[in-house]
Amino acid sequence: MIIAGAQALENNKQIVNALNVFPVPDGDTGTNMSLTMQSAVKEVKNCKSTGLSDIANAAANGSLMGARGNSGVILSQLFRGFAKSLRDKEQINTIELAEALKQASDTAYKAVMKPTEGTILTVARESAEKALILCKKEKDIALFIEKVIAQAEDTLKRTPEMLAVLKEAGVVDSGGKGLIYIFQGALGAITGKEVIVEDINEIDVQIEQEHEDLGDIEFGYCTEFMINGTDINIEKFKSTIVDYGDSMLVVGNESLVKVHIHTNHPGAVMEHALKLGQLTDIKIDNMRKQHRNELFEEKSSQTKPKESKKYGFVTVTMGDGLTKIFKDLNVDHVIEGGQTMNPSTEDFIKAIEDINADTIFILPNNSNIIMAANQAQKISSKKVVVIPSKSVPQGIAALVAFNEDMAVDRNEANMSEALKSVVTGQVTYAVRDTSINDISISEGDILGIGNNEIKSVGSEIQQVTMDLLNKIVTGDHEIITIFYGAEISEDEAKELAEEVESIFPDCEIELYYGGQSIYYYVLSVE
Repeated sequence: MIIAGAQALENNKQIVNALNVFPVPDGDTGTNMSLTMQSAVKEVKNCKSTGLSDIANAAANGSLMGARGNSGVILSQLFRGFAKSLRDKEQINTIELAEALKQASDTAYKAVMKPTEGTILTVARESAEKALILCKKEKDIALFIEKVIAQAEDTLKRTPEMLAVLKEAGVVDSGGKGLIYIFQGALGAITGKEVIVEDINEIDVQIEQEHEDLGDIEFGYCTEFMINGTDINIEKFKSTIVDYGDSMLVVGNESLVKVHIHTNHPGAVMEHALKLGQLTDIKIDNMRKQHRNELFEEKSSQTKPKESKKYGFVTVTMGDGLTKIFKDLNVDHVIEGGQTMNPSTEDFIKAIEDINADTIFILPNNSNIIMAANQAQKISSKKVVVIPSKSVPQGIAALVAFNEDMAVDRNEANMSEALKSVVTGQVTYAVRDTSINDISISEGDILGIGNNEIKSVGSEIQQVTMDLLNKIVTGDHEIITIFYGAEISEDEAKELAEEVESIFPDCEIELYYGGQSIYYYVLSVE
């Protein structure tokens, strides 16, 4: 039923995507829900048990790990509540199924700080409430689900009356529509009837994507990550970050928590999260600049045949600005990751296999990632060369040193040599009190790091950045490149660049938007 539900949604996800009404996408709803369902399916297929309870738990865990966007997180919580209700059950009747739907709805509502009616939450709740009434008389599972779907469709039709933005756009809620496709797929698994793929042209969607109003976005960065820790108090963490933005979802358990929030200060939110454990699966989108879901675009582009070429490139970075810079330098595949999210060997293998080139260069851009890159090099049947770059500036310097007309060995030597010509500076914050090299550091202090050594500590970002540059720039340097992060405004970055130019008049100053999290500034000195 889960697999069939996922397939029904996948077949109709473009219909769901077309119903999006928000000014910019928190990822397209249909794509996000489908990717979440695929993660659930993957765990179900890997589940060695055929027991109902075990399969439900597998789906819940898979959807949690793979949840994308608001709709995906809510869907994962529906699975979580559903699985809780089915604990230790090997088979169920309509009464128990109704109770599971109700617990699924309750769990999803609790996960959202400010539940909004007229959304997938309402469709799930009213369907569950109807199920509790139906189960008293209806004992046939298929007929029962069919009637629950009828209620879901009725609720969906009324969502524009509950949510003004839907009524204004002339559409129904996209998440609710996606949930109905999942229900229909599950029913089809029982009855043997396949869910009909709807024609997108027959859906009355009165939205012009080209005329999106970006001015109404109060919180500009869609921020998602996982917290891996122990004894995590979810409610306390919610109250800690609630004032940082909106569209907040914090779900999971004591050891694994999925966080989603729209905020203007993603670094501050993650700073609080780091106190609870390690962060993984970090994803930050600048919603004022990004108009379509990058994952969906990437997936679509992969269906196009790729021409064979002499050289290909894989690199690792975080931030939409840095990603664009690497793409402009002809990198084929940019893996999202970095200091707090190290890609796996499998991530590298997938990227390598996606590139049709005689030789593929990997630029890890982090010392903690080089080992995984080297492992991928050994596993792959393709010719792979790992350039051991330990920072983004080193990775960029290596790419600039590359020459298409040179042989592999010569390029490898030149690119590796280019790593030595760059001094990397990073400005970030301290997550705990400590003392390093006789430097006392307090939690929340701004840190200036030069070539992996703490060079400066203070309370002001700009002041620490200038102090750091004064310590890493010498008379031999000619170029200072500044990449500003997600939490730094363009005006702040320009102000810093002007000050740097006045202090180092003999150096050429370059300023770029990086969009990286964790680091306010990444500096390259050559």
